[in-house]
Amino acid sequence: MPKTILSFASRFIGAVFEAVVILAGGSAPPAWLAGELPARVFVIAADSGLENARRLGLDVNLLVGDLDSVTAATLADYPDIPVERHPPDKDQTDLDLALEAASGVEANQVIVVGGSGGRIDHLLANAALLTSHRFAALELSWLTAEGRAHVVRSVLVIHGSSGDLVSLIPYGGTVVGVSTAGLRWPLQDDTLPSGTTRGVSNEMTGPVARVNVTEGVLLAIHLPSDLGAGL
Repeated sequence: MPKTILSFASRFIGAVFEAVVILAGGSAPPAWLAGELPARVFVIAADSGLENARRLGLDVNLLVGDLDSVTAATLADYPDIPVERHPPDKDQTDLDLALEAASGVEANQVIVVGGSGGRIDHLLANAALLTSHRFAALELSWLTAEGRAHVVRSVLVIHGSSGDLVSLIPYGGTVVGVSTAGLRWPLQDDTLPSGTTRGVSNEMTGPVARVNVTEGVLLAIHLPSDLGAGL
């Protein structure tokens, strides 16, 4: 069994990371996804996310969760990994706890990998979690086999191809001052109220699209036209 630590952040004082990568559970991510990650990352596995880390061949800096779903065989492959273990009867999901741990690492960008398969309650809760004001200081992205989502509070630049689908979904209330460029149906200083579907299924007209927000939170979902070739 991996050893438990009281605090992991102190071990990395002075270290600079391009991003924190959180491996969530759920559907296995495609192998090519590892090549899309930055070179210098701090990797956190959220419980059975350790299985996905192993599939991608990633070294893991920290394991977080109640460890009720990761297998003993996978744990044996990571004998020296630090663990932030929580009781099974807890008030937060493992991904929630992993995001809190990520907030203690010196890196503004956080990339969540996986967490989209299996249960609809987990899927919806994860989307709400990533757009929570608790993590407003982080630049958050969510990568899955089905596509990529970004939390937009100010500006987002999307790199893709003409014909890629882009959906803009408001979370937590009305989003004000939404302007886009590089999309088939542009918005210009528009307001998207909570519950609207107006921003769903737009299309990129070239390799780059831009989204600006004045106030509020959007979840921008990028669905490449050829998911098999990578995001």
